[in-house]
Amino acid sequence: MNNLTPIKRSPQLQSLSKEHYDGLLFVWKIKHGLNNHVSMERLRRYTSWYWRQHMTPHFYQEEKILLPLIPPAHHLGVRLKNEHEEMLDLLVSVDRESDSHDLMALINLVEKHIRWEEREFYQYLEQNLSLTELEEVRDKLEKHPITCNEEWPDDFWVKKAS
Repeated sequence: MNNLTPIKRSPQLQSLSKEHYDGLLFVWKIKHGLNNHVSMERLRRYTSWYWRQHMTPHFYQEEKILLPLIPPAHHLGVRLKNEHEEMLDLLVSVDRESDSHDLMALINLVEKHIRWEEREFYQYLEQNLSLTELEEVRDKLEKHPITCNEEWPDDFWVKKAS
């Protein structure tokens, strides 16, 4: 069995890692909703809400704050942008047709992307940016926080007793 120890993230990037935890919780909820045979319309509404409230501002932080700190053609930056675009394309498909295949593709990509960012992209930033640059990142993240003032009212991921 693999022994996966938690990644110790620098204080400057911890807010982004916390959002990744929320993203993995989003994936878990959708998987449980699918296993509980929740209607695609309910899952679509939640996915759309989560995207607006969490993922759009998170993408903004990564693309406008982090990406300018690495060389433009760097493979990590290229992958980040490509996967963000792929997730957005899948979201549009889910929004348009509420198809379980597209929804599964979306959540699988979100999960894979989050794990890649934590293990490779953020690690690269921590190893290659100066402490001053990392502090500037934290300052910019604090100026553009992800705030969600509402809770999702439908706990579809909870299996109801028969």
